[in-house]
Amino acid sequence: MTAPLTFSPEVQDALSAGAPVVALESTIITHGMPYPQNLDMARQVEQVIRDNGAVPATIAVMGGRIHVGLTDEALETLAQTPPDQAMKLSRADLAVCLANGRTGATTVAATMICAHLAGIRVFATGGIGGVHRGAETSFDISADLQELAQTPVTVVAAGAKAILDLPKTWEVLETLGVPVIAYGQDDLPAFWSRASGIKAPLRMDSADQIAAAATMRARLGLKGGQLVANPIPQDAEITADVIGPVIEQALSEAEARRIAAKEVTPFLLQRIFELTEGRSLASNIALVLNNARLGAQIAIAMTR
Repeated sequence: MTAPLTFSPEVQDALSAGAPVVALESTIITHGMPYPQNLDMARQVEQVIRDNGAVPATIAVMGGRIHVGLTDEALETLAQTPPDQAMKLSRADLAVCLANGRTGATTVAATMICAHLAGIRVFATGGIGGVHRGAETSFDISADLQELAQTPVTVVAAGAKAILDLPKTWEVLETLGVPVIAYGQDDLPAFWSRASGIKAPLRMDSADQIAAAATMRARLGLKGGQLVANPIPQDAEITADVIGPVIEQALSEAEARRIAAKEVTPFLLQRIFELTEGRSLASNIALVLNNARLGAQIAIAMTR
């Protein structure tokens, strides 16, 4: 049986020609910001990938099909879909969404699955999910971590989202055998901040090195992908001493309101946006664009 994949003409041509392709998630479009800002951001990210020599493949579920690459019309339709009408898809939800003909936006885990089915080896996103604070009692751990351990896609992100328990997140990835590679520095980045104070287990300084490591993993028959932790550009950074207290306040409010499970991250990101007067969103967009650039460079290196 074959997966229900529908390729945009641009992505189909690129894959047929062996050209570099970079996958993009769609949750950031449906659940990350309102229309039309979400559409503008999605177009910006796709254009950055094109400007850097690769082809973007935004992934979403629509009409019982996994769409690998969206036409501009489909992208606009998705951007205008209300969050409560778009399922937020991880590994557990993907098949149900497809079987029921629902619209679904892919998280990191679901995007990795779909990219691998489509033959795409590189995926650029904002930040991965991870171990939530208080996970020792809530057991709230993102499926993104397990996906990195089993699906062979190189994921470019600005680290894990800073609202998470970062030390525990990196410990879980180490246990799962996922290569965590800091790009161009020795410290792991922390999403809005360039440094987390946690030394990276691995460091690489070029797209060629990252591509070679992915190829070697395939030759060795090792399961899983790689996480490339790409620090946010310096001019867009919100340093840890500034963003830290804001995160703590948002976490306290989430706990007081008993917000849990999949609702935690959207609530926290919205509250942090409000508390920083929009600065967190501007930084988020900057780091996504930065990751798209590096993703394109890695995809090009992998086609050599």
